[in-house]
Amino acid sequence: MSTTGFYWHERCFWHDLGAIGVFSAPGEFLQPQAASESPESKRRLKNILEVSGLIDELRVVKPPAATLDDLLRFHSPRYLDQLQAGDKARGGNGGDCAPYMPGSWAAATHSTGLAIAAVEAVAQGEVSNAYALCRPPGHHAEADQGRGFCLLGNIPLAVMRARALGQVKRVAILDWDVHHGNGQQAAFYGEPDVLTLSIHQAANYPLETGSFDEQGEGAGLGANLNLPLPPGCGLGAYAYAMEKLVLPALEAFKPELIVVACGYDACAKDPLGKMLLNSQAFATMTGQLKALAERCCEGKLVFIHEGGYSEGYVPLCVRGDPNSGG
Repeated sequence: MSTTGFYWHERCFWHDLGAIGVFSAPGEFLQPQAASESPESKRRLKNILEVSGLIDELRVVKPPAATLDDLLRFHSPRYLDQLQAGDKARGGNGGDCAPYMPGSWAAATHSTGLAIAAVEAVAQGEVSNAYALCRPPGHHAEADQGRGFCLLGNIPLAVMRARALGQVKRVAILDWDVHHGNGQQAAFYGEPDVLTLSIHQAANYPLETGSFDEQGEGAGLGANLNLPLPPGCGLGAYAYAMEKLVLPALEAFKPELIVVACGYDACAKDPLGKMLLNSQAFATMTGQLKALAERCCEGKLVFIHEGGYSEGYVPLCVRGDPNSGG
C-alpha cells in the first residue's frame, strides 16, 4: 500500500514579512497593510486536512530545520550571514521583494528542512510520495539573494543534498506556480541530470526571466524548459501544455524522482496572478503526474508548497472543492 508523507511545522507559519502589502516596503502614499504572503492560506490548508479527516490517512512528519552545511550547498556565505544579521536586528530584505522580520531565519530553515526531509524520504522509499507545506516559499530564491517572498531555495537545497548523498541522480523539477521558477533554473542551468520546467504567466515575476529561449547552457543545454503562457488563458491552455509539452518532456527525461514546485496562484481567485484555473485543474494535473511517476520512477513524487494568496480558495485546491468536482 502506498504511503503519502505530509511535512509541516508550526514555526513556518510564524514567518513575518511586516506591513508591506504587495510591495517590499510601505511608502509615503502607501498605507501599510498585511503582506500578500501570509500564513493563513497555508494554515487553512492544514486545517481542512485536519477537519476533513484526510490527515489521518497521511504519515505526518515534523522534521528539524536545515543545517548551515546544507544551506551552503546552494547559498553563498555572504547571503546567509546577511539573513542571520537581519534576523538578529530589526529584520531586513533578502534582496528583491523578500522582506522579513526577526524570527524568519528559524521559519525559513524549518521550511527548507521540510523540503529536505520530504525529498529524502521519497528518494529512499520511506514513503511513496510526499507533500511539504513550506513557508516561506523558495522557488524565487537565488544563490546570493532572496526574491519574491522567498528567502531560501527549498527545492534546489533538497535536490542538491539528495544528489550529493547518492540518494538520487536524475531529478525532474516541474514548477506550476503562476510566477517563473527562476530559482530552480538558476541552480541547475548547466546540469544535464536535473530537468527544470516552468509553466507560468508570461511577464509576471521576475520580469527578466522565464522566456522560452532560456534552455540551459553547456552540458545542461536542453535541460531547462520554460512555458510562458499569456495572461488570462486558463483550463484549455494548461491542459494542452501539460499533454503536449510537459508530460512528454518529463517522460523522455526518464527521471528517478519528480519534484513539483506547487504554487496555487494560477487559480482564478488569486490576487497576484491573471490565470483562470480551478481546483479541478490542479487535481487533474496531479493525477497526470502521479500516473507518469508510476510509469517512470516507481511513483516517486514530491510536492513542495510555493505561492498561492487566496486564503479561502487555496485549501480547496489541495482538498478539492465539492462544488466544482475538484
